[in-house]
Amino acid sequence: MAATADALLEQLSAAPDETGLFLDFDGVLAPIVDHPEDAYPPEETRAELRRLAGRYGLTSIVSGRDGDDVCSRVGVDGLVCVGSHGLELNPEAEHWRQRLADFASTTAWPAEPKRLTLAFHYRQAEDEAAAVRQLEEVADRAREEGLIARFGRKVLEVLPPLAGDKGTAVRHLIEEHGLSRALVAGDDTTDLDAFHAVDGLPFAVRVAVVSAESPPVLRESADIVVGSTAEFLQLLRRL
Repeated sequence: MAATADALLEQLSAAPDETGLFLDFDGVLAPIVDHPEDAYPPEETRAELRRLAGRYGLTSIVSGRDGDDVCSRVGVDGLVCVGSHGLELNPEAEHWRQRLADFASTTAWPAEPKRLTLAFHYRQAEDEAAAVRQLEEVADRAREEGLIARFGRKVLEVLPPLAGDKGTAVRHLIEEHGLSRALVAGDDTTDLDAFHAVDGLPFAVRVAVVSAESPPVLRESADIVVGSTAEFLQLLRRL
């Protein structure tokens, strides 16, 4: 890890009570796997999260998964988990659950079951280009029905058209906990909202966990870049 990265992390570890950690789950704490239901963080990562939860003003996971699902997969007390890309903090989102379920029931492509969003994965598709073409049709139909559709790492996500993303979740948690410093870590396009959410803080560090699937803008927007969940674990150990 470069000296510059060390210096950035020291600014956070020097004032833990003022600092919040905002971490994505898949691709940051848990390695990307073929089947989403098989994703869990290694025990070494859990051990670091236990330590950090007792040391920092806030240790949180902001994920596209359901918040309860993330918390149960991590199994560490003292964490704050916000799911559905921050939509769980918007009370209007519950009103869209049936609309999303109805939409999922009309698509041939199976959707990962979630409370407030839909995820159509194609990581295991034999013909990825054909899968993307089929899911682009799903995305077009979702938009015609007033929903938001966007592609991420080997996934199409369909969401209600509401205010709420990882950025609004991070800003909410910062204000709620009275924080002035932050570390945000992500691996995909939706994490850029969380990166931008800390722009106004006195001090913030944005960490990109990159792979061949990560959008180039994620690397360009980061203060620190690591190449795997294992490298990110080493970063956590320096906090």
